[in-house]
Amino acid sequence: MDIGFLLKGLIIGFSIAAPVGPIGLLCIRRTLAEGRTSGLVSGLGAATADAIYGCIAGFGLTFISTLFISHQVWFRVVGGLFLCYLGLKAFLSRPAEQPASSKGNGLIGAYASTFFLTLTNPMTILSFAAIFAGLGVASTSGNYFSAGVLVLGVFSGSALWWLLLSGGVAVFRAKFKLRELKWVNRISGILILLFGLYFLLSIKLS
Repeated sequence: MDIGFLLKGLIIGFSIAAPVGPIGLLCIRRTLAEGRTSGLVSGLGAATADAIYGCIAGFGLTFISTLFISHQVWFRVVGGLFLCYLGLKAFLSRPAEQPASSKGNGLIGAYASTFFLTLTNPMTILSFAAIFAGLGVASTSGNYFSAGVLVLGVFSGSALWWLLLSGGVAVFRAKFKLRELKWVNRISGILILLFGLYFLLSIKLS
């Protein structure tokens, strides 16, 4: 049964991570501009946040999910503004001639930024809850071991997607010259900025 929870967790984590949104764009841009490690670490930040939301849904921590959702406006404001900042930063940044060093504050910042952005979207909890219900794992019936296995599967599934994405994009990095990388920064920066503006405008409309 626990193997079943692990496999279902893998499916949930992969399906939540796979749609390409602002986090995916960040991962792609960082892989092209800074190298595979930066892109993968960025994805792992999002996978960690996915695991936390999966933990909230899997362990039935409704009081935490209620708290997050009740304050979702502020989370979305902060997340939207941060996306706008990252979009402008990407648009104005100059491409490096060599991939960034795979150590130091750069990787910590890459991990922390995507972790923070994913965590500022409390509606992810509802997505997890819906998928959990669809796969018949809406409740682990108080079995904390099974819930832990499920959360491990969610993290592993999400991490697998980011590994595949960063690895696939890295294959094409050598074909990108400075001119192409400059346009990657500009286009991805504009798209990330638009995502941020959309988040902010959706608060007013909701």
